[in-house]
Amino acid sequence: MATEQRKPLPFIANFAAGAIAGVSEILTFYPLDVVKTRMQLETGKSKHGMVGTLTAIVREEGVGRLYRGLVPPLLLEAPKRAVKFASNDFWGKTYLKLSGESKMTSQLSIITGCSAGATESFVVVPFELVKIKLQDKTSTFAGPMDVVKQVIKKEGVLGLYAGMEATFWRHFWWNGGYFGCIHQVRAMMPKAETPQGQLFNNFVSGSVGGFMGTVLNTPFDVVKSRIQSVSKVPGVVPKYNWTYPALVTIFREEGPAALYKGFTPKVLRLAPGGGVLLLVVEFTLNIFRQALGPPYI
Repeated sequence: MATEQRKPLPFIANFAAGAIAGVSEILTFYPLDVVKTRMQLETGKSKHGMVGTLTAIVREEGVGRLYRGLVPPLLLEAPKRAVKFASNDFWGKTYLKLSGESKMTSQLSIITGCSAGATESFVVVPFELVKIKLQDKTSTFAGPMDVVKQVIKKEGVLGLYAGMEATFWRHFWWNGGYFGCIHQVRAMMPKAETPQGQLFNNFVSGSVGGFMGTVLNTPFDVVKSRIQSVSKVPGVVPKYNWTYPALVTIFREEGPAALYKGFTPKVLRLAPGGGVLLLVVEFTLNIFRQALGPPYI
């Protein structure tokens, strides 16, 4: 059966492929995420670049610190990536039906990606908050559950959703750039004639998508990190509260470059990480297709 005519895989297949891909990506690139967060939480002019921050962490705190906060994102990655690809599949089918198009277009892929990112953000927030608080250099929390207990004790259950709005915009723009670029790059590349060629095309398009998503969402990630790192004080309005006013504050006080703090480790993780993500997703989906047989092949 021709690829264009094959039956779409069931939801559970897209869910499982996204989960496996997410865990693979984070185990490979997590230390870069720690470095990125440290750079974003540093106010004023940056004292270290990526390499300086990395070596300072290892020298002053030990190699193990590069993996501090790993448990929350590991617990999160499976549902997060699963939701990312499953919701992208859901919204893609929905928008195709609404638009009357027979196949995905560039505009639809961007709208689909943004919608998937918005959906994903609701799953992500509590895990991201715990991770940021553990990655902070000044963190005194004993571990993930200690963060959860203390936040709930001081701020209530809703305290776990601090930074929800910033997280929404971070994922909205990243997914729009990621999935929109994948569609565009795939259309520009020569059609793959072999499985190896298909893998190469997926890695390249996923890497370009990861780079563009990072360019678009880094300012929102900086704001999110700062909102989530600070505990709320009763009666005191937080310096960084709503996303777009916070972007203006950082721009005015620290200059435009501050909105891209942590960009280098972030893009080094998410550009090849986006490629790895897409490779693993497509590889896993192909296994499902082979296992289920016609009409999915």
